[in-house]
Parts: sequence; C-alpha cells; structure tokens
Amino acid sequence: MPIRKDKKSGIWHLDIRSPSGQRIRRSAETTDRKAAQEYHDRLKAELWRQHKLGDLPDRTFEEAAVRFLHECEGQRDYATKLRHIAYWRERFSDRPVRSLTADDIIDALPTHQIVKGKPTEPLTGSTRNRYVSTIKRMLNLCEEWEWIDRVPKLPRYHEPDVRVRWEPPEVITALILALRLEWMRDAAIVAVATGMREGELFGLTPAQVDLAQRNAWITHEGAKSKRARPVPLNEDATSVIERRLKTARRLVFTRGEGLDTRIKQIDTRDFERACQVAGMEDFHWHDLRHTWASWHVQRGTPLMVLKELGGWETIEMVQKYAHLAPSHLAQHAGTVKFWSILGDQKEKTPLEEAA
Repeated sequence: MPIRKDKKSGIWHLDIRSPSGQRIRRSAETTDRKAAQEYHDRLKAELWRQHKLGDLPDRTFEEAAVRFLHECEGQRDYATKLRHIAYWRERFSDRPVRSLTADDIIDALPTHQIVKGKPTEPLTGSTRNRYVSTIKRMLNLCEEWEWIDRVPKLPRYHEPDVRVRWEPPEVITALILALRLEWMRDAAIVAVATGMREGELFGLTPAQVDLAQRNAWITHEGAKSKRARPVPLNEDATSVIERRLKTARRLVFTRGEGLDTRIKQIDTRDFERACQVAGMEDFHWHDLRHTWASWHVQRGTPLMVLKELGGWETIEMVQKYAHLAPSHLAQHAGTVKFWSILGDQKEKTPLEEAA
C-alpha cells in the first residue's frame, strides 16, 4: 500500500519504490489523508524526474549543515562555525537548500546580540559578515557537491576602520599604579611588556617559562593563530614573573596565592576604575597589546620582526602600526629642493642694496 495510517498516532506513512527500484519509506508527518496523498504524488513525480530527466534531488538545509560541519572538523574556527550553523538551522532546517535565495538569507540575518534570551545591542557589520561568510562557505560546498546550481550573491556589510588605541608610557604607568588588585597590576605589566593576548597570558604555566634564558613560549593550543611562538621577556616582565613563580603551581597568573583556577577574564571593575583615575577614555585590556606594538614600531622594530613577536599570521595584520614608525624616507627629503637654493643664488633687490 503506497500510504498507510498508523493506528496509534494517526500519522500517515509512505511506502513506495523509485523508478530505479529503491524502496522509500518515510512519515508524511500529517494526520490528513489528502495532504499525505499529495506528498506521495509529488515525491513520486520528483523521483521520476530524477531518474528519467537527470534532475538533482532536493537536499535539505539540515543535510547540508551536517555534512558541512563534518568537513570543518579540526579547523581552528570550528566552534565559531558550529555556533553560526546552529543559528541558521533554526531558520532553515526544513528548507531545501536549493530554495534559499539571497533575500531569504539577508532577512534571516541576526540584528542584535542575544543575552539570556533577550536582544541587546545591535550587531556590527563585521559580526554580520561572519555569519554571511559561514553560510556562504556551506553553499559553496553544496555547489561543489552538485546539490545546488549556483550560490546566491550575498552582500558584504561595512566594517569600521581598524582600531589602534595606544597610550604613552607615563599614562600606562598611571593606569597600572591605579589598579587595586595585585594580580591585575602584575598581569597589566606583563601584557604591555610582552604583547601577550589575554588568553595567552592567563593560560601561561610555569613550564612555559625559562627565566635563565629570559624567555617564555606560547603553545599552539594556547595561541589564537594556533602557531606556537617564543615570547622574549624584558626586565619588566621577568621581574614580575620571577616573583609569581615563587608561589605558582599550575598557572603563573591566578587571583591570589594558593588559588589554582584559571582566570577567565580580567576584573573589569578594577580596570575601568583605574582608567578613570588615569584619565583614559575608550581604553580596553586588548589595547595594552596595541600599546606594546605601537611602542615597538615607534622605537624602530621592523614590522616583520613585530609580526613574529606578536604571533600575527600575515604582515597585513601589522600594517596598521606602520604609520607610527620613524620615517625611513626623511633622509631623502632634501634630494629635491629649489626655493632655498634660489634664495642663496638670487641677486639682492634694489631695496636690499639701498639698505
């Protein structure tokens, strides 16, 4: 029987064979016999067209999402892709992936951050671009798998200019002195002395420090770029780390002696209060890394060296600091001149001679 009704649930089920002989059994997910019969007839027609005319079968968004995530396993941004796909699945899980249009995707884009189930501040253009990038990558793969004919053309939203926020040494000194918590002061000193990111700093273990060589290293697991790198320690960083190692057990930085829990984030209240005392506005913890990089460039550190010190993947990522470098063109500025030469060579005017 092509369709039959489950006696307990009342749901209709299909039991048909495709033109190729494959048996297909599935639920119609309805208690309406007429709707179940319509589903049966449409499915048989689609199977006939696929067999006789070579039409591609409709794949659901759910199938595409599962295969996409399998292909992305092991990638360093897998957690981000997983979060984005979870969002898109809520909107399109039952849709044939072939049916998605650019308008569907744009209309479904998130507009605000959701905190405890409630929308908060609007999402930036860069965050929207990340959501678009994930679904576009999935659709590109669907095109390779021949699940869709083409990928809809999706927009790219405006992203603000790269933010470089730094302060001179005297201001950073005032900030650190204004911090009330000792572990916050120590962390701030090492952050601005080494350029380590927040996660790298608070994940640092005693085994990753070699005081004799004045060096630490970031493992590939702890690095944002997933590339291990050495971190040279100057006198400022060495003095702080050496003192903390005397009581450290599993981690160099903890919230207090005897504690061994990893710090998940800085104490924002202490940091914001210290910024106010130091007269600093719009300054965040990550700006200590910007400050470290800016000081390096201002003192002549080549960008390629800074790239390795900071663990950036490409030279483009450090170009944002290039304008702070002492100009290597200054010595050539005098190669072309005319007015000063003219002033030396021109004859005196009658008024100048009379004087």
